[in-house]
Amino acid sequence: MNDLGQDLELRLVRYFTVVAAHQHFGRAAADLHVAQPALSRQIQRLEKYLDTRLLDRTPQGTRLTPAGRTFLPRARALLQAARQAELSVRDQARTERIVIGYVEDLVITAAVRELRRRHPDAEIATRHLSCHDVGALADERVDALIARAPLPLAADDVFTTLLYEEPRMLVVPRGHRLADRASVTAEELAGEEAAPCAFETEDWTSYRLLGAGVPPIESYEDKLELVASGRAIAVLPVGDRRSSLRPDLVTVPLEGAPPSQVVLVGREGDPNPMIRNLRLAAKAVLTAPAA
Repeated sequence: MNDLGQDLELRLVRYFTVVAAHQHFGRAAADLHVAQPALSRQIQRLEKYLDTRLLDRTPQGTRLTPAGRTFLPRARALLQAARQAELSVRDQARTERIVIGYVEDLVITAAVRELRRRHPDAEIATRHLSCHDVGALADERVDALIARAPLPLAADDVFTTLLYEEPRMLVVPRGHRLADRASVTAEELAGEEAAPCAFETEDWTSYRLLGAGVPPIESYEDKLELVASGRAIAVLPVGDRRSSLRPDLVTVPLEGAPPSQVVLVGREGDPNPMIRNLRLAAKAVLTAPAA
């Protein structure tokens, strides 16, 4: 009778297949790096479990019994299936991992929380990037990027998913002629000179300075300082609340301007399934903040 309450041990099955391959306990023991008496005892345990003899000793070594010949292909298949199961789990563990980059003022907490709820065993990390550090996607420091369009990335290298849109607002210094307006139209700003910016790629970028004689400025804080000093005005997405923290600045709704787009960007052809999972989670919970 086999050992009641005990499951078949894969280690014993592997020992049996090695002895069957070598047809010799001594050579099999050397291959397995175990002592020959210990290997003999383990084979005896397997035979006791199966309630049959698998191997016969001969002067030349060992040979399979009829039961052993029947069991051998099944033993090899069992070990192969176990190995495939292990590899599948390891592959899944490697792919259920994602680093999410996000930039500027965006808050992605809801999307990350939803992704973790849907995939509790996945390894999920976030990385805050400056608005100029979009190279983190190309050099694989992040697997996906949530940012405001447009981005200086080659269209053939990435895929882009629109998550939501939000209107824009005008930011002016307190006391500015437009500060008390209920709203301002884009047409009213048509005469304003656009300040140069090394990172702007089209007319309606997410962050835009208007004003004559304004030098290129990279820092967001320096842009607000320039506006507060009266040398420029700024067009920002309404979801960016940072300007409201300054008492010397006023925000005014802007009408007639194309909306700012918040997008999810990933590398084209990336096989990581967590990127698709992030896209589904982000689309489900991320929405434009109230104006």
